Amino acid sequence: MFALNFYSPLFVDQLRKGRKTATIRLGDKRHKYKKGQLVWVTVGHRHGPRQKIFTAIIDQVDHKPIRELTQREIERDNPEFRLVEDTIHFLSHIYAREITMDDEVSVIHFSEVIEYPSLK
Repeated sequence: MFALNFYSPLFVDQLRKGRKTATIRLGDKRHKYKKGQLVWVTVGHRHGPRQKIFTAIIDQVDHKPIRELTQREIERDNPEFRLVEDTIHFLSHIYAREITMDDEVSVIHFSEVIEYPSLK
């Protein structure tokens, strides 16, 4: 089972309320995440405990230069952002390096899988 992990607990509320339905990751992640794949959506620090928020299905994985991000993709990643510059600033902080319009990113779209008790 793969995980889509988010480092900041600030995302927990957005994830639970369905306001965050995509993640923008630096580089080409098409080899790691595939349409139809089930993943755990988790929150926690690298090499530390993580909290499972829910199981999700990967709806789509797009790979493109950051300059080609749409406003819709940006908002699905972070409902507070509107501009590609917001995303560049955020990614620069997360990856601890300067990110430019030429850097390539993957936009991973996902949907929560609602798990109901089995009907017997």
